[in-house]
Amino acid sequence: MRVPVIACVLAALILPASAQAPKPQTKPASKPAKPAAKPSTNDAAQKQSPADANGASKANAPIRDAYAAMPIAERLAIQSDLIWTGDYNGVVNGEFGDRAIAAVKSFQKKQKGKETGILTPEERAALSTTVKPQREQVGWKIVEDPVMPGVFLGIPGKLATQTSRGKSGGRWSSTRGEVQIETFRESAANTTLSALFEQQKKTPAGRQVEYSALRPDFYVLSGLQGLKKFYVRAQLKDSDVRGVTILYDQAMDGIMEPVVVAMSSAFAPFDGSTAMPGVRRKVEYATAIVASASGYLVADRTATEGCHIIVVPGVGNAERIAEDRTSELALLRVYGVGNLKPMTLSAQPPRSAELTLIGIGDPQIQDGRDAVSTFNARIRGTESGLVALEPAPPSGFSGAAVIDAQGQFVGLAGLKAASQASLVSAAAIQKFLEGAKVAPPTGGTSIDAAKASVTRVICVRK
Repeated sequence: MRVPVIACVLAALILPASAQAPKPQTKPASKPAKPAAKPSTNDAAQKQSPADANGASKANAPIRDAYAAMPIAERLAIQSDLIWTGDYNGVVNGEFGDRAIAAVKSFQKKQKGKETGILTPEERAALSTTVKPQREQVGWKIVEDPVMPGVFLGIPGKLATQTSRGKSGGRWSSTRGEVQIETFRESAANTTLSALFEQQKKTPAGRQVEYSALRPDFYVLSGLQGLKKFYVRAQLKDSDVRGVTILYDQAMDGIMEPVVVAMSSAFAPFDGSTAMPGVRRKVEYATAIVASASGYLVADRTATEGCHIIVVPGVGNAERIAEDRTSELALLRVYGVGNLKPMTLSAQPPRSAELTLIGIGDPQIQDGRDAVSTFNARIRGTESGLVALEPAPPSGFSGAAVIDAQGQFVGLAGLKAASQASLVSAAAIQKFLEGAKVAPPTGGTSIDAAKASVTRVICVRK
């Protein structure tokens, strides 16, 4: 049985290089999918070069370092653009390993440029220019699922113009049904991902699976469903399984193949707002620290950006009165209050790598509640000039207070793209507040005391 080229490409797209599913030996497809780019001669040389402890080419180490210094949003954008040019078939996560670097070199080769692995400003502009018409042709856009908040996906808006409610998620389709996209949700509490995987193979009846891959936390399926091609991707987190099904007429294969690859890379079923550069939820939940009893709050800048209304539950509406793009901080003001308990700030840096984050998770992850909770994280190192935290905290913790093992408030947690978290230091917060003529108390604190000095903020966008 012939395996469609797109299935192999999509398998490579969502599987790390070290865990790719073996590809069945088949005859080449009569029409190769655009994303299946051939490696350049430089790629072959890299495979023969010495590797570090993680299996990455040592020759690419300086290039990886150069990309690590770039903003995460730009790295994500480059990887996404390279998928549309057919040069990249890896995960869009901002990490530039050997595969992503090879993709850059492939694009540079097609542009008849020097294959350095790092785009010049002119090459970056050329890359954007190249993919822009392709995206515009299909009306590519990132949307939040209308039924499952926090689920983000890319859709071809000009091909799927109709929006409705599906069985358990959102549904987008063309007027005559040539293209159909639907998200879904299943519970694995009383079953297994493997059982759901087997069920998907048989539902609906008559589905002919031509490619499948099952891993501990996700699966993919593709093949024929009647006269249409189908692609299914589902991901597991805790006992929650969320996925997307894409159906399209076989006659649209040439148009849809690169679109489906792009859709797979853009599908963010959990905490999607932190995985999509430049995309924000219509209703976003975050945490803020109280800077003064008179109603000044410090929050993450991006979590409170573009808000039509900012609500502080139990307190009132807040006004965003200042921001600092360098430290990624925003200053909020709630008027008419005088009994808030401000956070006690420390001027000292963290004395331990092990930290406790104090925040209020998104209602979706705590059954609609607004409880203050803690999350353990540690300092991983620095990235793009910021102190990186791992693991990234859950949705709603953007702006959470960070306490070290000695009971010091050492900063604020910011959730960035691709679920990456960073620490904004207490010193940077103090400097920001000094510029706004707000004087917070200083000294030591405790986890219990800090819990009383954080609050939920809700950003409502138009």
